[in-house]
Amino acid sequence: MKKKILILLSLFAIASCSTKKEILFFQNPEKLESLEKIKNFEPVFEVNDILHIKVSSMDEEVAIPFQMSTGGRSQGGGGQQNSSLMGYLVDIDGHIQFPVLGKISVAGKSRSELEAYLTKEIRAYVTDVVVAVRLLNFRVIVLGETGQTVVPVENEQITIPELLAQVGGISYDGKRDNIMVIREVDGKKSYGRVDMTSSEVFENEYFYLKQNDIVYVEPTYRKVKSAGFITSYTGLISLATTIFGIVVLITR
Repeated sequence: MKKKILILLSLFAIASCSTKKEILFFQNPEKLESLEKIKNFEPVFEVNDILHIKVSSMDEEVAIPFQMSTGGRSQGGGGQQNSSLMGYLVDIDGHIQFPVLGKISVAGKSRSELEAYLTKEIRAYVTDVVVAVRLLNFRVIVLGETGQTVVPVENEQITIPELLAQVGGISYDGKRDNIMVIREVDGKKSYGRVDMTSSEVFENEYFYLKQNDIVYVEPTYRKVKSAGFITSYTGLISLATTIFGIVVLITR
């Protein structure tokens, strides 16, 4: 009888322990040598994005009609006093109203694409024009076993490892091999999974995050079990061990 109890307790202890495979990031790093260079990633603009567009020239007078703060119609900037915080709101149809040029389609364009387009159009009026576009509302939402927070992204580019580093990493109660990324594509919600324990994470299409992505780190079975739910084999072993121990105490 004692041997049976000891065996059950041992099985429970083994099942409750975290393994190296569950904890370590980027396992089998030798595979990285065969990976191609990570491609440059540039997000595209979406509905409800807010864009700051700066138009400049050696002769600032000729650029004034194309500047929101003085010659343009302000959208998305509200009553803010600082012109650097003002922006063009991408409407539900994916357009902005730009001074002189009128309605422009921007949804689906990257920053470099929009800069090239505006430069070409404005050069009909200003030959030495320089256009700089910036996305003002790039942010990522993080939930789960990393804490709950909204992370603003200033340089408009962030990867899963960078995000986790900013929020303090994943606790031992969080799954590293099944991180969920929820994003909106063409007005529809989609999701993908990221395995931070694998070196192949660098090839994952969700390695680079987009604006308004939601990153959710699920709890481990151990964490779920501690909350009182029996949703895994470890929980069942724990329950069986407890019941068996009670039965032994009663029948002695």
